[in-house]
Amino acid sequence: MAKPVVGITTYLTQAAWGAWDIEAALVPAAYVRSVTRAGGSPLLVPPGASVEETVASVDGLIFSGGSDLDPSLYGEEAHAETVGVVRERDDFELSLMRVALEQDVPVLAICRGSQVLNVALGGALEQHVPDRLGSDVHKETAGLFSEHDVEVLPGTRLASILGKRGDVKSHHHQGYGTLGSGLRESARAPDGTVEALEDPSRHFTLGVLWHPEEGEDLALFEALVAAAAERAASGSRD
Repeated sequence: MAKPVVGITTYLTQAAWGAWDIEAALVPAAYVRSVTRAGGSPLLVPPGASVEETVASVDGLIFSGGSDLDPSLYGEEAHAETVGVVRERDDFELSLMRVALEQDVPVLAICRGSQVLNVALGGALEQHVPDRLGSDVHKETAGLFSEHDVEVLPGTRLASILGKRGDVKSHHHQGYGTLGSGLRESARAPDGTVEALEDPSRHFTLGVLWHPEEGEDLALFEALVAAAAERAASGSRD
C-alpha cells in the first residue's frame, strides 16, 4: 500500500546557504524525518499553494512552528514582544487550517501551528507568557530548546498517545488565551501553562506548544500517520 501523504507547512523567511541569502520557503528537516520515520510520505506546503488542491492531495497535515501571528487576527494590539509577523503565512495557514477542519483532515499542530489552530477556531493567544510567569522557562535562550515536563490530562486523546507525563522540548514565548470553539486543554506545564489542546469531536486534531520533532518520542507522528492512513483507506480524498 502507498504511504499516507502528510503535508508540512513551511516557514517563509530570509535564509542563507552556499552563495545565496534570499527569501525562502523552508522547514527544519526534523519535521520531514519524523514523518518519514513514522511511516508517512512528507509533502512540503508553502504559503501561496492552493488550499483546495493541498487538502485534496494529502491524508494529514502538520502545521509547523515559526514566528508570531498577527494579533489583529484575534482582535488585539501587538505586545512589545510580539515580533517577526509574516502576514502572508498567517493568512495562508489560517485558510488551510479552516478547510482542513471542515473536511476533518487529521491535523498535528506544533508550537505556532497550535496557535494557528486556536485562532482558526475563534480563540486568542497569550502574547507573552513571561509576563505571567516572571521567567522565560519555555524559551530560556533563543535558538536553543528549553526542557521541562508536562502533565497530560486523563481521558484525552493525547493521554491515549503519550500517557500521563512527558519531558518535552520547548521554544515559545506565547501561549493560548481563550480557547477556540470545540477545543479543550489536554496538557499543562508545572507552572500552569496550557501546553496542548485538542478537538474531541474530530477524527484527529491535536495541538502542542512543544516540539516533538526535536525529541526522541515518535508517538505523536505515528498517531498522525495512522490517522492519515485511515483517511487514505477510506478514500476521503479521492
